[in-house]
Amino acid sequence: MYSPRHAVEENLKCQVLDASRPGIRQVLDPFGIMTSCLEVQQAWLRQPGELAKQLFKLAEQCSNLQILGYRRFCGQGVEDTVRPVAYDERFAEPIWTEHPYYDLMKESYLAYSRWLEDAIEKTPDVAPRIKQKAGFWVRQMLNAASPSNYFWTNPHAVHKSIASFGMSTVDGLRNAVNDAFRGDVSMVDDETFKVGHNLAATPGQVVFRNHLLEVIQYAPATRKVHSLPVVIVAPWINKYYILDLCAKKSLVHYLVSRGFSVFITSWNNPRSESRNAGFEDYMLQGVLQAVEVAREITGAAQVHAAGYCIGGTILAALMAWLNTGLKRNQPPAIAHFTLLTALVDFTAPGDIGVFIDENSIAFLEKLMADPGYLDGAAMAWSFRMLRSNSLIWHYLVHNYLYGERPPPLDVLYWNTDTTRLPAAMHSYYLRECYLNNKLVQPGGLTLGGKPIDLRSIKQPLYAVGTEQDHISPWKETFKICPLVQAPVRYVLATSGHIMGVVNPPVEPPKRRYWVGAVSDHADPETWRNGIEKTPGSWWEDWAQWLGKQCGPLVAAPPIGSQRHPALCPAPGTYVLER
Repeated sequence: MYSPRHAVEENLKCQVLDASRPGIRQVLDPFGIMTSCLEVQQAWLRQPGELAKQLFKLAEQCSNLQILGYRRFCGQGVEDTVRPVAYDERFAEPIWTEHPYYDLMKESYLAYSRWLEDAIEKTPDVAPRIKQKAGFWVRQMLNAASPSNYFWTNPHAVHKSIASFGMSTVDGLRNAVNDAFRGDVSMVDDETFKVGHNLAATPGQVVFRNHLLEVIQYAPATRKVHSLPVVIVAPWINKYYILDLCAKKSLVHYLVSRGFSVFITSWNNPRSESRNAGFEDYMLQGVLQAVEVAREITGAAQVHAAGYCIGGTILAALMAWLNTGLKRNQPPAIAHFTLLTALVDFTAPGDIGVFIDENSIAFLEKLMADPGYLDGAAMAWSFRMLRSNSLIWHYLVHNYLYGERPPPLDVLYWNTDTTRLPAAMHSYYLRECYLNNKLVQPGGLTLGGKPIDLRSIKQPLYAVGTEQDHISPWKETFKICPLVQAPVRYVLATSGHIMGVVNPPVEPPKRRYWVGAVSDHADPETWRNGIEKTPGSWWEDWAQWLGKQCGPLVAAPPIGSQRHPALCPAPGTYVLER
């Protein structure tokens, strides 16, 4: 019999557990995997009536699947009760639908997965952040449990092995052993590419170098160029040449060919000695320094600056910094700017937010304490988990079960060419931007002795978001628009964080975009609904807008100057560091 004394004892045990939970979590569960899942579980146990309804739904689905399986085994043509989403390639092979055994396996897996994800989303009396975190980690487990990931439950792997007399299995084992020695899953044929030859090959010279970055000036491709140079602030979470892949995909090459004088930042791949390099250093000794170099070499009083991802975030901070204390008739160093998939408001940063809270930041700080940086591999795996089916399990299946070699794709090569992040900068960025969301708060951050207020920005803005961006959700990137006290032109491109930006014009057009001015208090969906979708690449619209902003055509400036001579050919030395 359960006595009152037992109830008191159990309550005391729970109180002790709750009191010790923060310490336990910091050591054993820094990313809140079990904690969030337990909170969801406990919430459902406190609502037995609602839980019974959810279990009834699951039982109903199981019953329907049994009927479906029976009819399929009897040879009847029956439509799937649960279908994979359009971008899910795991069950694309016809046998997953045509063979009743594999079809039932697929349907059962998808039905249970969707039921569980739906149940987490509908958990009563739990904060949305907890549901997001629990849903993310449960999704990782469900993705890992997919029948497509295992040899005997993947019909294509079995048939391929039989057809090749076992050679595909032998090749898969060889691939697995090779990857075990490498310490990573192969995603690309990396022998095909070489930086400076078929990647990052646009002609240019390094014209400045300090401990944080190299500044590359590109050789003009036209006799005359627009009078204001374009300074591109690349992200330092990856290497800059995502914007300078092969010539057909290179945004740098495209701008140069359209008559722009282009400079770009190539960030150092930091080691222990850079542990104290902070966010402010990256802004003032990095971005601002690149702007000053471009101004000095070209003789232009102002530049256009474009920032991608975190490069855009720090550019927005610099724009506010430059406008603070600016005299009435004093022109700022940056006349207008472009933000490419850049966040300034981190209220809802997407799935990347599941990795960020005080416990996880404390864990990362301990991890970075000894080496002085976060290793690139750790960062890469975090991003892969955001799209684990396509960036992890796809390669495990194709490499190991099918015995295939990875394809030679330039974007994947760039994706595996990781960079380290200095401890001070990364800790500040995660805590002050993501966790505390101080960049968007007027005066929330003080950088270079000035309070940062994005509302002080008075220069025209061209901003780009991408429809399927899982790192910088487009509705969050839209939030910069009402803050800027100047005309804003916003572009929403189809595709995601990378391919929506690396989006060259092609015939016939592969992608589409929405583009238009943004009113003072526009809602993102209202803005989109009022604009027609345009086929093609937003690069063309941006080039036209830039042409109007960057002044008349003048003689192309020389490469470098007496103060900033050419140091070495592009792509420079920092981008080659591993």
